[in-house]
Amino acid sequence: MGSEVSKQIQRRKAVSMEKQMLFDLNENCGETFPGCDYRPTDRKNWMASLGPKDLHINNIVWPGTHNSATDRIGIPCISRPFAQCQTLSVYQQLVLGTRVLDIRVNENNLVCHGILLTYNIGVVINDVKKFLFETTSEVIILEIRTEYGHRDPPEFEDYLEEKLGMYLIHQDDYVFGKTIAELLPKRIICVWKPRNSAQPKPGSPFWSAEYLKDNWIDTDLPSTKFDSNLKYLSDQAPVSSRNFFYRVENTVTAQPDNPVVCVRPVTGRIHGYARLFINRCFAEGCANRLQVFSTDFIGGDFVDACVGLTHARVHGEC
Repeated sequence: MGSEVSKQIQRRKAVSMEKQMLFDLNENCGETFPGCDYRPTDRKNWMASLGPKDLHINNIVWPGTHNSATDRIGIPCISRPFAQCQTLSVYQQLVLGTRVLDIRVNENNLVCHGILLTYNIGVVINDVKKFLFETTSEVIILEIRTEYGHRDPPEFEDYLEEKLGMYLIHQDDYVFGKTIAELLPKRIICVWKPRNSAQPKPGSPFWSAEYLKDNWIDTDLPSTKFDSNLKYLSDQAPVSSRNFFYRVENTVTAQPDNPVVCVRPVTGRIHGYARLFINRCFAEGCANRLQVFSTDFIGGDFVDACVGLTHARVHGEC
């Protein structure tokens, strides 16, 4: 019992120390970077505002959400705090400016996060289609994966093609060098990551797992995650010379050996440092590698930071 208490005290000290480290870094380095002052007047249509003819797919900084469809997961006030990573619906996230969605499904076509379940994948599809119907030039990366511990939904590719076929951009390495205008009216890059079925093949309406990569660091320590994100990003090739999307997630994850296991207070340790991260990317010389940037509980300022950097790239400011 005494050793466990001692362990918990040390864990809390480590968390507190790392929170202070990020706070101090932010105080000393600030949050400035090329495009940091830019604020889109219409987040719902920010790609259209920047110009479809000027926006190359590989040059966009894509604001994304982690566990995107968890706004209604589990039981309110009981299991939901342990799995909810977003409070907005998928449609509301897209209107806010989100352009990368992370969706986990089980064998029954239900969205899930671990063992906790929420609505049918059809809710997500309808939200995406509603958004695309209301806009003209916004492109979405829709990642759908079979959640760990579950089987693939049966005939899932057929289902997705039936529902989204008119919007699907087919798997092709040349897409990365194209502008949004060259891809229209197709507007969804759908990355399908099954666990049991074969990966989508070149030319397919779906993109395989190798086209959306990341280095997941499973920690609740914010400075550790921040530094690891910078390290792994620095290891990547510049966006102009790679034919895949690389994702950085501005999140930390609750750990079972820590008494604080609800998502919001844990991820809040790093949540406010997205602009600092971009600032440090420039300081470390890896800003030209940043592409997909995701977060829990997305807000307008996170979107603005990504759009601002994209605006700077379009106008040759970085």
